[in-house]
Amino acid sequence: MSSSTASPQATHRAATGAPDAMAQCPIMPTYGPPPVQFIRGAGPYLFDRDDKKYVDFLSGLAVTGLGHSHPAVAEAVSAQALRLQHVSNLFATEHNAEVALTLDELIGDGTPVGGHTFFCNSGAEANEAALKLARKWGGHGRHNVVCAFQSFHGRTLATLHATGQPSKWEAFQPLPEGFKHVVWNDLDELERVMDDTVAAVLIEPVQGEGGVNPATAEYFQGIRRICDERGALMMVDEVQTGLGRTGRWFGFQHFDVQPDVVTMAKALGNGMPIGACWATHEAANAFKPGDHATTYGGQPLATAAARAVLDTMRTIDAPGLARQASEKLTAALMALPNVSGVRGLGLLLAVELQGIDAPAPTVAAACLDAGLVVNGVTPTALRLAPPLIITDEHIAEGVGILAQVLEAHAS
Repeated sequence: MSSSTASPQATHRAATGAPDAMAQCPIMPTYGPPPVQFIRGAGPYLFDRDDKKYVDFLSGLAVTGLGHSHPAVAEAVSAQALRLQHVSNLFATEHNAEVALTLDELIGDGTPVGGHTFFCNSGAEANEAALKLARKWGGHGRHNVVCAFQSFHGRTLATLHATGQPSKWEAFQPLPEGFKHVVWNDLDELERVMDDTVAAVLIEPVQGEGGVNPATAEYFQGIRRICDERGALMMVDEVQTGLGRTGRWFGFQHFDVQPDVVTMAKALGNGMPIGACWATHEAANAFKPGDHATTYGGQPLATAAARAVLDTMRTIDAPGLARQASEKLTAALMALPNVSGVRGLGLLLAVELQGIDAPAPTVAAACLDAGLVVNGVTPTALRLAPPLIITDEHIAEGVGILAQVLEAHAS
């Protein structure tokens, strides 16, 4: 069957490497047919099944902050797999307390805050924990959570409704109630909706999936003030921004505020599935035994990886590396004639294109063909989230590929 006449299922099957005799792909079609099958990775590079090399400026959507197959993480997971793999959260295991204490210290920017951490498996689960904590904190009748339009908080039913993108809601209506949405960076509108039914505000320091839109210090400080005045929780979604990505340990630290709840995932395991919901002592004590749980959350393989990730990040000063690389990458991008602007924080950036004859997702596909991994986050912008360990040489290599692609698509 030719590629022009192949069914979507057959195309998907071929791309995933399922047997040729199968007419349909064994994988659910929740994503389109993958354009590449990656087999291995090393540092900022990926290699496909034909051993073609790609410069990875996306990091698995801000996950592999230390690059692919980092030796310290690989060794920690390998050693733990031979030692103990799972026992359930009815029992303690050896890495949880150390990881929780480290996160508490990093949330305090070097000074322990005295909060508590719930471990889970993903960013959506971390946000689910935060939403349940907000409801338990608020009590019956005070269950609403305010989120921003263009936000992204996950794909479960509750986090989907928290996500401020109505186009994603319609196929799954009716969604769980309990959410209000306001215009991004608009404190006046936020203040208007903060009635007695609101238990919390859930907000991102940089809207990643929404287009890489950074908040302002005035906005975050205003949210903190309004939450204090109304007795509501300020909950910050750091799933994409946390752990050095923005040039600080957490994105909210750019704005000189201290949240009540912080959610994270992605970079915490450098590819191992782990998420976490941190809360202050006062907020966390709203939960009692039996209120929330997960079978795999905080299991030894995941927390061994997280411990190695955090130790390595502190040793190399990951936020400092992100700040330095961000300056150099931004300057190199702004020197390209078809780039009109770069926005974001640290190494979570959007590159706004100009004078291009194709939408950004098409440009991203052309970049992939040329050996550079990025994605089209809006019709006119590419999202870049390279590993925090990229060097000047990696920046020159990646930007050089992008320059060639943009030149080929110049209108």
